[in-house]
Amino acid sequence: MAASPFARDVVAGLSARPKRLSPKYFYDAIGSELFERITDQVEYYPTRTEAAILTDHASDFATLIPAGAALVEFGSGSSAKTRIVLRAAKDLGAYVPVDISGEFLDAEAVRLRADFPQLTVLPVVADFVETFGLPPEVAGKPLVGFFPGSTIGNFEPHEACTFLRNAGDILGAGAKLIVGVDLEKDSAILNAAYNDKAGVTADFNLNLLARINRELGGNFDLACFDHHAFYNRERHRIEMHLASIKRQKVKVCGETFDFRVGETIHTESSYKYSIDSFVALARGSGWTSRAVWTDAEQKFSVHVLARDGA
Repeated sequence: MAASPFARDVVAGLSARPKRLSPKYFYDAIGSELFERITDQVEYYPTRTEAAILTDHASDFATLIPAGAALVEFGSGSSAKTRIVLRAAKDLGAYVPVDISGEFLDAEAVRLRADFPQLTVLPVVADFVETFGLPPEVAGKPLVGFFPGSTIGNFEPHEACTFLRNAGDILGAGAKLIVGVDLEKDSAILNAAYNDKAGVTADFNLNLLARINRELGGNFDLACFDHHAFYNRERHRIEMHLASIKRQKVKVCGETFDFRVGETIHTESSYKYSIDSFVALARGSGWTSRAVWTDAEQKFSVHVLARDGA
């Protein structure tokens, strides 16, 4: 158990000061389902706003994605927004969803094959922030990356640069990348989006502790932790934390971790960008901006990037 990447990262994160856990571990089967419920909450604007942008610009995909190309989605999860692209790019040669949650990924692949029988679906179980190999079936095909959902905002800015460079190396010369980026806006809108009244985001956050209990034999008492999410204006990011409501000890993988009253585990950051700041970040990571689409209220943006030298 202690040798698994999940166990190593959890022990390291809980040993750190301040304590932290990687948001990539939110997405086991239960966490993935909870996130889909978050996207249906009235306060959570990003998913429906991005979907509307993709729908409004569906015709642009006809020229963006070459015939016979392979669409590589980094961190695919649900295929709701992907389906907008797949319907628009009728001559797509293959779809390669990449996700760390193999069970969820396989279930989505089955549904996609049924709904798009002419499309070759080639799922890859991998941590998309690391280097991974593409299926041999896409060798020689033009490649277009897809990274929706403003997941880019979950990285620290230097990590976002690393991801973009890595994606460029995986996709290669001539590639394009479609990226969803949440924009800076009124903090009241942001705070509401991560503190929905139904408490689904709180359940999603707490499920990370439940997963540690299930998979690593931890003994977290979920009733002793509260979900905290707030906009850090100075750092242009939403922060999500799990706050201990009492002094306590928790055991995981044979290690004991002390918590003070009010001490938190930082579970996620979600950076918000201006259009110009993201274009500059992409340029410094080896990509050139080719197009930017936004909604009328400038809440969200979808960027089309091209690999430098293409």
